[in-house]
Amino acid sequence: MKEWLISFFTATPLWECLLIFVAKVVEVSMGTIRQILINKGFRREGTILAFFEIILWVAIVSRVIIGLAEAPFKAVFYCLGFAVGVYVGSRIEQYLAFGRIQIQVIASEESGILIADKLRGMGFGVTTMKAEGRTQPRMILMILANRKGKEIVIRAIREIDVQALIISNDVALSHGGFYPIWRRIGK
Repeated sequence: MKEWLISFFTATPLWECLLIFVAKVVEVSMGTIRQILINKGFRREGTILAFFEIILWVAIVSRVIIGLAEAPFKAVFYCLGFAVGVYVGSRIEQYLAFGRIQIQVIASEESGILIADKLRGMGFGVTTMKAEGRTQPRMILMILANRKGKEIVIRAIREIDVQALIISNDVALSHGGFYPIWRRIGK
């Protein structure tokens, strides 16, 4: 049993295991970002990324499959790389924050007017609607922003009204209206 364990852990050089692990992390991260790009409408960029992703995948898989019976530890590093790659890819996408969001705010009428004025002064398009709450009149605000600028918008709203209800949704499609494309909030 002892000899089997020693051969299991030493059949593959550590550099090769680390190479498999790092390459798989990169490949899976690329795949995660590719899927998100395509879902957000960036088809050309997703297609280009897919090309490089599959080249890397073929190289990694061929390296793992060759001699797998003699060096099964390669599969362990391959699996670890996959798991870590999913996490790393999601963190990278969160940092890049592709796409747009719609932020809906429900606030008192007084706060709603102040919030709308502040956000418009910051360059955001804001649509307002009067609404009836359970106990008092309310105002609903709808704001379209880059995902990367989401925290800036929320912070501005909270500075005026900490009680405001804030809801954000990803936007798959938007046409028309006021949305300053030139404005890159959140750089």
